[in-house]
Amino acid sequence: MSPSDPAARWTGAHGGQTFFAYSTNYLVDVENAIIVDVEATTAIRQAEVLAAKCMIERSLERFDLYPSRLLGDSGYGSAEMHGWLVYEHGIEPHVTVFDKSARTDGTFSRQDFIYDRAGDVYRCPGGKILTTTGALLNDGATLLHVASKRDCDRCALKSRCCPKQASRKVPRSIYEGARDMARQIARSWEGSTSRRLRKKIEMLFAHLKRILKLDRLRLRGPNGARDEFTLAATAQNLRKMAKLVPMQSLKPA
Repeated sequence: MSPSDPAARWTGAHGGQTFFAYSTNYLVDVENAIIVDVEATTAIRQAEVLAAKCMIERSLERFDLYPSRLLGDSGYGSAEMHGWLVYEHGIEPHVTVFDKSARTDGTFSRQDFIYDRAGDVYRCPGGKILTTTGALLNDGATLLHVASKRDCDRCALKSRCCPKQASRKVPRSIYEGARDMARQIARSWEGSTSRRLRKKIEMLFAHLKRILKLDRLRLRGPNGARDEFTLAATAQNLRKMAKLVPMQSLKPA
C-alpha cells in the first residue's frame, strides 16, 4: 500500500517496473479526435469496462449523444461487455473479442464445432449433435452443450476430441451472438477501418504523456486523479479545437 496515496493501485501493466498508479479512460469522437468524456479508475482491467459503460451512459444523459459503434481493444472484449453493447444499447461492437476457447493440447477447440442457431445445438467434426438442457452455469452466463456418451464411444475422432472425458462438452456464453457479431465485424472492411481509427485514441494518450508530461500526478486520491485527468483532457480538446476551427482572414481596416 502506498503511504502517500493508499487508494493508488500497484501495477505492472506495461511489462516494466511496477509502480503505484491510476488509469485515465477516454470516450473519444474518432471522427474529430475530440474527447467526449473522462473517467479515472484504479489501474485494473475490470475497472476499464465499468468506466466505458459509465461514460457511454453519461454522454447519452448529458449530451444526448448516442454512438452507433464502439471501438476498443481486447480489454473491453469480455462477453458481458459485448452483450451490453448489442442487446441493451444496439451499439455495433468494433471491439476485439477476448477469447480463451482455443486449446493447446492438440484436441478440437470450440471453433471446430459448428453452431446451429435455429436448433441451439452444436455439430461436432464427426457430424454428431451436442445439445443443452438450458441450465445456466457460471453466474447464469454460460450454457453447456454435451454430446451423447454413446456417440463419443463410437466416434473415430474421440482421441482428438475428448480423450480423457466420457463425452465432449462445449460451453457457450449467453452473449455469444454478440461476440460472433464482433468477430464478423473484425473480418470486414469496416473492422479494418476501425482498427486504423483506434490510432487516434492512442495518439491522445501518447500526447498526454510525452507533450503534457502527465506521467506523474500532483494530487492524491481518486478525486485528485479525476481532476488532473479532466484538466488534461480539457487542454487536449482546446488544442484540437483550435486546429478544427478555421481562422478568419483578417481584413484591412
